[in-house]
Amino acid sequence: MNKTEDAKQNTPEFANTDTSEHKEKARKHIRSNYAKIALGKTQTGCCATGCGCSEPQGDITDVSRQLGYQDTDLEAIPDGANMGLGCGNPFAIANLQKGDVVLDLGSGGGFDCFLASRQVGEEGHVIGVDMTPEMVSKARLNAEKSGNTNVEFRLGEIENLPVADESVNVIISNCVVNMSMDKQRVFKEAYRVLKKGGKFAISDIVATVELPAELKEDLRGLSGCYAGAEYVGVIEQMLQTAGFTKVSLTPKDNSKEILQSWQPGKQIENYVASYYIEAVK
Repeated sequence: MNKTEDAKQNTPEFANTDTSEHKEKARKHIRSNYAKIALGKTQTGCCATGCGCSEPQGDITDVSRQLGYQDTDLEAIPDGANMGLGCGNPFAIANLQKGDVVLDLGSGGGFDCFLASRQVGEEGHVIGVDMTPEMVSKARLNAEKSGNTNVEFRLGEIENLPVADESVNVIISNCVVNMSMDKQRVFKEAYRVLKKGGKFAISDIVATVELPAELKEDLRGLSGCYAGAEYVGVIEQMLQTAGFTKVSLTPKDNSKEILQSWQPGKQIENYVASYYIEAVK
């Protein structure tokens, strides 16, 4: 029995009850929620301070440190780019090089894009894609204020990337793929735009056991990064189906600590975890 067959036999049968109507309703909810975050009207987005629509549990700097960012990272980006959105630090696994072309899935205010731009240098290039017009506008304004010339932001969905075939060296993302209604398509698109030998290196939330119905069906939990989490074994299968090799999923050491602050009392850390997900084309 090969590894994929073994994973299938040991993967819980998660019921897929999503209808087209539900998926569209979820997309609209997520887009609306992140528009409000971009405009400063709420802090209840994916992995924000007070993730999942609870009250803020700490300031953005403390949250970012908990996720694995250093003070030097936080000091090097434009004001307003870091909104405390994330569940880890993809740069821990991305291994960016000078001259790389980097794509950030769900780039928000541009935080990770600006960090990536420093690592790839002027000879490199960073593309951020986000489906929320308000976020793209915010990121572009941040780039203009900072004078970054090797970063650009494009409006688009991660299931339909506005990026050319085989044009990217590394794909990063921070707690975004879990909110997609079609994760298999996300991985197929990622494979399409990566160059041969390119790396997929993201931080995301995955399910470790099946979520209770009341958590899975809560739209606030979807924009809060846990209701849409897919089982870890299914994620591995999806990446392999898309064509990726060297697939690796590793839980973040302080995952429980991160998740406990999102929805105090709901014990979501018993169902989902923050993982680093890596794969190669």
